Amino acid sequence: MSKADSRSPAESAVVEQVYLVFPNDLNANDTVFGGQIMALMDRYCAVVADRHAGTICVTVGVDAVHFVAPARRGDVLIFNATVNRAWRTSMEVGCKVEAQDAQHGPRRHILSAYLTFVGTGKDRRPVPIPSLAPESADEKRRHQEAEMRRAMRLQHAADLKALRAQRDT
Repeated sequence: MSKADSRSPAESAVVEQVYLVFPNDLNANDTVFGGQIMALMDRYCAVVADRHAGTICVTVGVDAVHFVAPARRGDVLIFNATVNRAWRTSMEVGCKVEAQDAQHGPRRHILSAYLTFVGTGKDRRPVPIPSLAPESADEKRRHQEAEMRRAMRLQHAADLKALRAQRDT
């Protein structure tokens, strides 16, 4: 991929996607099932990844899912997702979810997460994807933070591999 193939985060972002909470979304505490929010988040982030890559992408990891506050009966969930960084075949997509009482009330930050996607070809193997050209200060900050998270993921994988190799000897 060349510099000309770079895309800005805004080109693929999902902005203000809403989901109305219904009774079947609730657990025994009358709050939204965390898994329900995670499934919706994965779908919206997949849209972002597919738009950025221009091909079908698959989720290969979910990092740092932080449930900050609960969502409740009658809330509207508001999803925002964007590509934070793109490497050769993979990318990190960040997602922030807010909740707001459907009738009134301020927004509440309820979840933040980072998902890793890989672009795939017709043979379902990884393919190169466009690079990312962050423009705003916030996009540049997220771009730098994504590289730090990737380094931690790679180090963690190497540490586990070494531990398992040591155990198997």
